[in-house]
Amino acid sequence: MRQHALLVTACIWLSPMALGEASAPVIGVSEQPCLGVPTQQTAVHNASADPYQSWMHEWLGLDWGQLCRYQAENSHLPPASATRVVFMGDSITDGWKSLDPELFRDDRLDRGISGQTTGQMLLRFRADVLDLHPAVVHILAGTNDIAGNTGATSLAIIQGNIATMAELARAHGVRVIIASILPAAQYGWHSQVQPIASVSSMNDWLRAYAAREHYTYVDYYAVLNDGKGGFKSTLAYDGVHPNPAGYAAMHALAEAAIAQALANRPR
Repeated sequence: MRQHALLVTACIWLSPMALGEASAPVIGVSEQPCLGVPTQQTAVHNASADPYQSWMHEWLGLDWGQLCRYQAENSHLPPASATRVVFMGDSITDGWKSLDPELFRDDRLDRGISGQTTGQMLLRFRADVLDLHPAVVHILAGTNDIAGNTGATSLAIIQGNIATMAELARAHGVRVIIASILPAAQYGWHSQVQPIASVSSMNDWLRAYAAREHYTYVDYYAVLNDGKGGFKSTLAYDGVHPNPAGYAAMHALAEAAIAQALANRPR
């Protein structure tokens, strides 16, 4: 999601990249595989005709799942509390912490990455969720798959990726919250896609899947939907991403889902 590129933060260790000097990427097996991966735009990218695309082309070529985004932050975390919650998602999750910081208190971690699809999230699920030993994972994903961010897909593939993340969490004793996909009538970066029917079908499946597997389901779609399958204009910046009022509407639902998940015994 191009318009949310600035939400991506740099790794915090004092590597040459963090100091503003481009370091050559590591090849092969290394104890520091993120060395040289551009987790922030460099002067070279900024000098190109399209700095964002230049940056993403290099980053995704070296680190398709973007595991380097949170690698340093994860390594500096204290031991998990008994109520740690990890929010896994795309830019909707990525932007949540800055616009609703109160939700991310008491060992709640935001692990959203702008633009990601469920396949990319699945690739980093161990590093950004399981290895952090949370009590609960909140999975809000799928809109970028429908938008075609990483190419054509099918509802079955999206469903399989989300189910695999949930199954991995359950296998590790992590309680699961499955979130509905947020409403969208159009994607500004892929305007040819008509998402309303796909979002509706996915949400029907997510609701049924969560009920069948005894996961907590949180229905953000119901409170954000304009009644026609689009996002309420007063709650979104661009018809896809919540504004502060949109996140405020989601906040109470998220709190209730977390409380419910923590109260449920792991299966």
